[in-house]
Amino acid sequence: MTPHNHAKPGDYAEAVLLPGDPLRAKWIAENFFEDARLVNSVRNCLGYTGSWKGKPVSVQATGMGQASLSIYVHELINVYGLQKLIRVGTCGGLNAKVKVRDLIIAQGATTDSAIVRDAFTPFNFAPIADFGLLRDSVERAEKAGMRYHVGNMLSSDIFYHIEPGLTGYGRLPAHGILGVEMEAAALYTLAARFDRKALAICTMTDCLITHAELSAEDRQSSLREMITLALDTAIGA
Repeated sequence: MTPHNHAKPGDYAEAVLLPGDPLRAKWIAENFFEDARLVNSVRNCLGYTGSWKGKPVSVQATGMGQASLSIYVHELINVYGLQKLIRVGTCGGLNAKVKVRDLIIAQGATTDSAIVRDAFTPFNFAPIADFGLLRDSVERAEKAGMRYHVGNMLSSDIFYHIEPGLTGYGRLPAHGILGVEMEAAALYTLAARFDRKALAICTMTDCLITHAELSAEDRQSSLREMITLALDTAIGA
């Protein structure tokens, strides 16, 4: 147990999905898991364990942003021994080729966060996904006929920029960044640090270039595709 998690040893499966929103964690457990049980509710950051296609799997909300995710992921790895961590979330689009409802499977994650900086050297770490999980998820998405893109995601600590429109993102769109969210780079950095496997899969729900956005109904159906893909990847089914 930790100040942020009252789960007992063994309460989590080795593979976990990581939405930011606690209510999305609850929705995943109630709509996808068999025999779901609540294992953590500290600060209402909900965690559940159940099974998917007969194999154990967990879901744990991480809260919003890299600082919050880092707390939960650090503890899931170092206290509870989790091995595979897959972020499932939504993102804004920074590339016109990515349409609403499309999945972005983050091969890498650029960030403005200090988490990638080494205070004692001139180096910044380049956070990337686990190749095995990345390849598996792409093959599954291809086989299922999902619309997906593989590439670089931006994990930003800033949601509301002072600069209007895309100005706050500088040259990143010109360098092929596909979308912007707030957690993947921290997940990839911690997974690398502690020799774990991590992947981020996001649904693009609102495009910052075209201003297209999903309706509530389309958002829900597109999330089902993403969660199914993530669960199959997590358990290797």
